[in-house]
Amino acid sequence: MSPDPTTLHPLPAHERVVFLGPLVTSPNITVGEYTYYDDPDGATDFEHRNVLYAYGPERLTIGRYCAIAAGTRFLMAGAEHPAMGVSTYPFTMFGGRWAEQTLDIVTAMPSPGDTVVGNDVWFGYGSTVMPGVRIGDGAIIAAGAIVTADVPPYTIVGGNPARPIRQRFDDADIERLLRAAWWDWPADLVTEHARTVMAGTPADIERIAAGIR
Repeated sequence: MSPDPTTLHPLPAHERVVFLGPLVTSPNITVGEYTYYDDPDGATDFEHRNVLYAYGPERLTIGRYCAIAAGTRFLMAGAEHPAMGVSTYPFTMFGGRWAEQTLDIVTAMPSPGDTVVGNDVWFGYGSTVMPGVRIGDGAIIAAGAIVTADVPPYTIVGGNPARPIRQRFDDADIERLLRAAWWDWPADLVTEHARTVMAGTPADIERIAAGIR
């Protein structure tokens, strides 16, 4: 039997682990089923402590079955400062005449866009994702990485700024996995084949997917 994805604490004895789907309330944050956050210090504060500068219309979308370690942070577009002139100081935010004179500058700034995370992505401890980044299915973000650019599917990245370390599989196997999209299978089927999903090969996953289509 699979865990209930609507349960806030899927491990009752460990409140440090939360499923994010039933936790978040912001209309600009969407999290898929079974994606969890693990933090011994305030896991339920994820929406406010780990999604930062979410002042604008940009969205954060995170797929299913992602594993997010403590200290992972998503910086949203509200963190951007104007850099077209001499100063990057955010005069506008303090109101008054400063805002009157500069609001049009801020509203004309190009947006980096939504931040989109695929399915089955593992975020290591203390990683940071910059505004507008897209992270592909099956990627691994190393502990402490600062992700400033898009990450291809099934790629391990690390460092500051994060750079590709290696692909987890060759191109053909990555295509197999993306076509199979095991994260979209019914939960009962994932449960039935959990061992294969964890330890099998892309060809094994492809065979299972072929049997349900």
